[in-house]
Amino acid sequence: MSEAADHLAGLLGRAAMDVWGDMPRDIQEALFEAAMKGRPAEREELARLLHERHPRTLHPARPG
Repeated sequence: MSEAADHLAGLLGRAAMDVWGDMPRDIQEALFEAAMKGRPAEREELARLLHERHPRTLHPARPG
């Protein structure tokens, strides 16, 4: 990817993070999976960041 494309991708990524809590859950999951494709070691870190910024995206507690 060119430097300009990297810059624009970064802008889009930051914008997505800013509105993450307003997105439908299926869109959140699709974006998350696309971002984490081939990056299994970073999944937990990104999930934690998103949950800290947007607490309402937390998954409900599992029963019992």
